[in-house]
Amino acid sequence: MLTSLLGSYSKALALPEEQIVKTLQSVPVFAIADDQGGPLIVVEKEQKFTPVFISQQDAQNFFERLKKENPEVASKGKVQPFSLADVYKMQASQTEQNRLMIYFVPKESEVESAKKLLSERGQQYQGGVPLFVPKAGKEGSFLMIRPDNQDVIPLFFEKATALQMVEQYKKDNPAEAATVKIDVVPLETVIASLQQSNDEFFTKIILFPSQEMLNFIRANINQNAPNQPPANQPRPNNNTNNRPAPNR
Repeated sequence: MLTSLLGSYSKALALPEEQIVKTLQSVPVFAIADDQGGPLIVVEKEQKFTPVFISQQDAQNFFERLKKENPEVASKGKVQPFSLADVYKMQASQTEQNRLMIYFVPKESEVESAKKLLSERGQQYQGGVPLFVPKAGKEGSFLMIRPDNQDVIPLFFEKATALQMVEQYKKDNPAEAATVKIDVVPLETVIASLQQSNDEFFTKIILFPSQEMLNFIRANINQNAPNQPPANQPRPNNNTNNRPAPNR
């Protein structure tokens, strides 16, 4: 599984920071921002942390509960978009003496999809934000796409989008249809591996936003909010050069 592959690189040198930022930049996530524009910090049992939501709606629901349970704190905040790269840079800049825990909150429907997918193989969901990774062939090669004539390995925040890629590959390669599967790897593991490995594999991955993320990006494409992620994220298309192919 990809999780095993990621773990095997843990002793390697890290990728350049600009490569990590490039990989994470196009993904919008959502947090409750304070009146200074930074993520709202929660302190519990001497531990500082901030929740970062994959779903904008989940972030809004959390904020509505916060208004009821702690109106004084809520009055200083609002739901704010950040790019995943911003969250990474904030976390990377911390010191041991002043460490803030980032807690990623996955979308519950995708967690349930990951649980079902893994349970069908006798495996268990290990927590974290699930990313769905299409594979095919006897050796379980990663399926790739070729936008702009570049081979990239997509990791999807949404099972439904990964399934579209899988179905297209089955149609184009009926002889390998029985070997196609979707694996699950936590986003947190991917980010940690980007920080710990300089393997070329990690320069090829692309994080494909969920439909909700894409809707947010499209709705805000003409706005230039300071923390807004860029709108030039990858999208599936019908170009034959973008058809899925295995990474041999």
